[in-house]
Amino acid sequence: MTAPLFDLVLTGATVLTADPSNPLVEDAVIGVQAGRITHLEPRDPSVPPLRAGRTIALDGNVVTPGFVNIHTHANLSMVRGVAEDLGFAPAYTPGIPQGHMLDAEEAYAISRLGALEALMFGSTLINDTFVHADAVTPGMAEIGLRVFSCGRIHDVDFSGVSLGRWEHVDAIGERRLEEALALAERYQGRSNNRIGVQLAAHAPDTCSTPFLRRIARAAEQHGLRVTTHLSQSKVEVARIRERDGMSPPELLDEVGLLTDTLLAAHCIHVSDSDIARIGRAGINIAHIPKGNATGGTIAPTSRLRAAGARLTLGTDNMHADMVEVMRWALAVGRIQEGAVTEDWQPASVFEMATIAGARAMGLEDEIGSLRIGKCADLVAFDFRRPHLTPNTNPLGNLVHVAHGRDVALVMVDGEILVEDGNPTRVDAEAIRRDADRAIKAVWARARAA
Repeated sequence: MTAPLFDLVLTGATVLTADPSNPLVEDAVIGVQAGRITHLEPRDPSVPPLRAGRTIALDGNVVTPGFVNIHTHANLSMVRGVAEDLGFAPAYTPGIPQGHMLDAEEAYAISRLGALEALMFGSTLINDTFVHADAVTPGMAEIGLRVFSCGRIHDVDFSGVSLGRWEHVDAIGERRLEEALALAERYQGRSNNRIGVQLAAHAPDTCSTPFLRRIARAAEQHGLRVTTHLSQSKVEVARIRERDGMSPPELLDEVGLLTDTLLAAHCIHVSDSDIARIGRAGINIAHIPKGNATGGTIAPTSRLRAAGARLTLGTDNMHADMVEVMRWALAVGRIQEGAVTEDWQPASVFEMATIAGARAMGLEDEIGSLRIGKCADLVAFDFRRPHLTPNTNPLGNLVHVAHGRDVALVMVDGEILVEDGNPTRVDAEAIRRDADRAIKAVWARARAA
């Protein structure tokens, strides 16, 4: 009998699968057919090599599932190196470029830079929200990674928020929600499930209470998940306390959004009762450890997890290196505990970056771990480098020492999108140049405002 012919075979790598039943495969042979993993075993010298259209030797590499970057704003690469030192989220900060300042062409160019950066650092899925989603969604998806996208949904007039003015306008909300539902109708599940939509309710303070109820009904009616910012700032907490007489988590519970399908970013400024409420609901928390710590804040991740919340990881508007984010999440967790504990080990944050993120997206049966039958979404890190030698503990090296710049190969659905550290579908320099031109134009307008 003729041996099966694989589309692609990868040999020689150490594989960190994120599958608890088989977490580590050394000197592995991975076979890919029709975009899925159909063989994953240690190499057996007595068995002839698998027949394949192409075989890639990855000796000295460590292979992981593609990272699920659960919360990004690709367009906010336009304020990198500046927003980090202002102490607050860009949308609330005067004097810098704001989302409402971007036109569709600029948003398209800048978002592609953010998506490419994420891909080249090992993210195979990004869940992105900002502006002009009708333009940026296909633009980012053309790079090849999985893109969940939605324009930020709000009924506040954002031009006043950075000045401390919250003016809610029904027409704004209806327009934003209609745009999001139209985006979902057009793109949800397209490109072999590489494109999707979650309804991006921006935040409790930028959505009026009636509008939050409207979003909850729309999500239920259309079978869509909701992503939001929650308890991200003292300003938000004070605003909701003044407006609604309750905390942001209490408000989301009241309007029907605090459920196990909600993905809520940050959850920093939460009380004991908020933590208990969040835990009972079993929401998915997009933990942003580096971005939060840069702003001088820490989410109480140990207590949230103990209460029942499910932790995932995202880069937000920071540098899109999920390895670095894992490292920050581990450090922040241990700082809260005041010790190295069993609950905060490299495996804990690796799970958050992979299968936990897939679960939050409703995709745990397809991605997030490497096992036979799942999509061939994977990343190879070249460990043949001084800072990754010796490789005594591959997972420990990955979390404590590696960087996104160590990524050599990225694959989605068995398609190689990054090889030898370079993208295969697009011209990286052209994307960088177009984005740089757009960002300079936006900065010029912001400074003149």
